[in-house]
Amino acid sequence: MGTMLEQDFASGVFGEGTPPCLSLYQPTARHHPDNQQDPIRFGNLVKDLERSLLKQVSPDEAASLLEPFRELERDHDFWQHTLDGLAVLGARDQFHVYRLQQDVAPMAIVADSFHTKPLLRIRQSADRFQILALNRKSIRLFEGTQQDVDEVELANDVPATIEEALGSELTEPHLTVASYGSVSGAMAPATVTARGAGGAHSAMHHGHGGRKSQLEIDDERFFRAVDRAVLEHHSKVSHLPLILAALPEHQALFRSLSHNTFLLDEGLEVNPEALPSKEEFRRRARAVMEPRYKARTAALADKFQSARANGLGDESVHLVARAAVAGRVKSVMLEARREIPGRIDQETGAITRGQLDNPRIDDVLDDLAALVAGMGGDVVVVRQEEMPTSTGVAAIYRFGADGQPPSPLEEQTVDELYARAKKLRITGRSTMRKAELIEAIQAAS
Repeated sequence: MGTMLEQDFASGVFGEGTPPCLSLYQPTARHHPDNQQDPIRFGNLVKDLERSLLKQVSPDEAASLLEPFRELERDHDFWQHTLDGLAVLGARDQFHVYRLQQDVAPMAIVADSFHTKPLLRIRQSADRFQILALNRKSIRLFEGTQQDVDEVELANDVPATIEEALGSELTEPHLTVASYGSVSGAMAPATVTARGAGGAHSAMHHGHGGRKSQLEIDDERFFRAVDRAVLEHHSKVSHLPLILAALPEHQALFRSLSHNTFLLDEGLEVNPEALPSKEEFRRRARAVMEPRYKARTAALADKFQSARANGLGDESVHLVARAAVAGRVKSVMLEARREIPGRIDQETGAITRGQLDNPRIDDVLDDLAALVAGMGGDVVVVRQEEMPTSTGVAAIYRFGADGQPPSPLEEQTVDELYARAKKLRITGRSTMRKAELIEAIQAAS
């Protein structure tokens, strides 16, 4: 989704729009000729915004609010670089455009606040990650999902090159850094490296006299500057796992200096500039991320099962909605691409069903994500096959409905244990005694 969107969420800018607030979403295509229809579809959605606006404001004011949208519609270059989805949010004092790595349902909404739930749900997807592509001279940053990897714009204070990082303090390039060996394919050029203390690798520098140590110091200073800036302006903002893509000798040096807790131990030991395609980049990154994604979602599912067995978990959308309004939801897993048309009453948690083509009807799971996140809870969006329930929801509560944590199994009555066994779908529960119910519940957790 890019750093700008993450920063906008963190800054709270979406809550500052002066009504009326305009929110437009549409799926887009990455390649020709599929993307030729995107500006036409965008124009039709802008017309929908106009019709809604004219019910609230004068024609002149509507024209003023819509002018940035129409300028975007006419921007031919913009429509040649779309991804899988598009979000455009505008008001009297704001205009935001976000290219998305996931498709979104088309919608055009005029309301008193921005409609950000689709962005929130994408932002909380569990399969997102970032890649730092690094060499001695420059860096690039990518964001990826299961489906694709795209380069993101570096934040203003992140140096893209060693010249930006060190400026006038950069050692004059009187030396060359040599790599010897035959190239084995385009993916990983062979490099002769020297082992330093602790087995770390370093490039073999050749030059005159004492200049060798100064160039190595430049490398360290550049890598330190990159590490600090990426941590502060990207990792801390997005909270995404970071994969380092670099040659082995650069991997060793960067890791020895890094303080980024989001940096994964496993990286891509390649020259990122030599990768033959973006698809190969994505494939290699996915090989790193997939086991971690499965382990994380399995752990979340185990926590849910344990919480449910102890009366602190639920899969009922209606019960979870009421608990979310009361601030009881500690964390919730939501099924990606699952839609439940309707709205959650922000006061009672009651759900009103409806159709998504009605501009006043949202998706219940989007409402739920916003409620839980707004109460300080964790929201994780996962694939269908990783969900521990069939309802699209798996919530863990902070405390029970009575405001108290549940008592240990041994202190509960047979009726209470039976109710839990029923919720866990334990077979044969009707004939079990108390000790057997406790054992079965523990086993099911």
